[in-house]
Amino acid sequence: MENITQNAEEVKIVNTNEDAKDGQNKCPKCGSTDISLNINNGKLRCNFCRHEFSAEKASGLESDIGELKGNIIASGASDIAADAKDVITIKCSSCGAEVVIDTASSTQARCHWCRNTLSINNKIPNGAVPDVVLPFKLSKEEARSLIEDFVGKRQFYAHPKFRQEFTTENIMGVYFPYMLVDVNAHANFVGEGEHLVRSYTVTHGDNEEHYYDADVYSVMRDFDLEIHGLTVESNSDRLDNSNEAKTNNIINSIMPFDIENCVKYDSNYIKGYTSEKRDANVSELKELVDSQAKDIARFAANESLSYYDRGVCWSSQNLDIKGEQWQAAYLPVWLYSYLEIKNDKKVLHYVAVNARTKETMGSVPIHIPRLLMISGIIEFFGFLMMLFVDWDYDAIFLLSGIIYYFYIYGRYRNKAARHRYEVETKRDIENLNKKDDYVTRRVRQRNSMMLGANNRMVTDASVATKISKNITARTEGVNNDDKQNNENSN
Repeated sequence: MENITQNAEEVKIVNTNEDAKDGQNKCPKCGSTDISLNINNGKLRCNFCRHEFSAEKASGLESDIGELKGNIIASGASDIAADAKDVITIKCSSCGAEVVIDTASSTQARCHWCRNTLSINNKIPNGAVPDVVLPFKLSKEEARSLIEDFVGKRQFYAHPKFRQEFTTENIMGVYFPYMLVDVNAHANFVGEGEHLVRSYTVTHGDNEEHYYDADVYSVMRDFDLEIHGLTVESNSDRLDNSNEAKTNNIINSIMPFDIENCVKYDSNYIKGYTSEKRDANVSELKELVDSQAKDIARFAANESLSYYDRGVCWSSQNLDIKGEQWQAAYLPVWLYSYLEIKNDKKVLHYVAVNARTKETMGSVPIHIPRLLMISGIIEFFGFLMMLFVDWDYDAIFLLSGIIYYFYIYGRYRNKAARHRYEVETKRDIENLNKKDDYVTRRVRQRNSMMLGANNRMVTDASVATKISKNITARTEGVNNDDKQNNENSN
């Protein structure tokens, strides 16, 4: 049985951008608005008087996560408004991406996906101004070096056209929208665990069978859980990892960010960079956040389950969420993108660099004919080895070419890369209660791990994809309504 409960409390909205005009501040010394980021120290610098100053931290939010009750939503995370004045969203006429620009300081921008020049005539409803921003820490030169190193290690099987066209001159700094969620919860898990007693081989004529004996325990874990800054994408396009034409998991995989260094949003931080809009509301992301919170609780419990080396099968998993706190954030990424035309289909490949931690991940187009040829050669020699080498594991020789193919494909495309939020998100356990009672011994089991073990399972990616499709349907409906209204007014 699985259950997530939420205490019914009134939603509290906290204004984090009071007295700020779309988040843009002036120089505290001379009053100039000509301000930019000094990437070397993370401070804002007045380009008129050269004074440097640090932005404020967002205020008014609960700092003691253990005291969270109900839903606290920072003003930047409230439902999306379509009437932002200076900060607007423009739809790229070339690839369809949606890019946020600040018209107070710029009247045009370039798309960070296809590098097409954007026109203000393609303005569409915008998302809310975020609560906090994490400034760029990595320079463009450092990011270029990391991307070149990543691609350089994948040259041999890279598509010839990609090798010819690859250049890091056009990489772009992008602020992506995320939700940062603090969670105060109580977890209770009940089930069975197995501890390996011995493993042995029994001969039956010409055949050998390997068996495992294990002690079975009734297991219970009950504890309070504090989750600090669970980070989820708040743009529907980034949430969708099912689209084969986009390698969205690459952006996801370079998390986590050092979000404890976020500062109150100031549009001066995004000067010189581009950004994407948030199109997801708290209500739409709540299912994903609660599911991931449960995953974090499950993996937190694993720290006290090392004795059960064959796994634990939880029959009851309950997470009582006492309170949640939501903030909208802009987090920095250096992005290289490449559009591959493949059999009349477009595939977007990214190489992304976390502009705080230097974590780098990417997808490189593969020259499939070369990979198939080398894999075939390896398969041929593997077949010969199987014929002439006396070894018990002939199947490895027989499958050597196939194994090599999928290894290289995985190394170049990195489709399995993901942010391991279940272990990388900061969390604290308190008031841990444990119960471990011996039940019986199971003997002569053929499986090396416990059947039904689920203590290392994570939320299916289809949850995020479903949310993405729901948001897309909603936003398309809003845009169609706006278009109809404009036609009627004309």
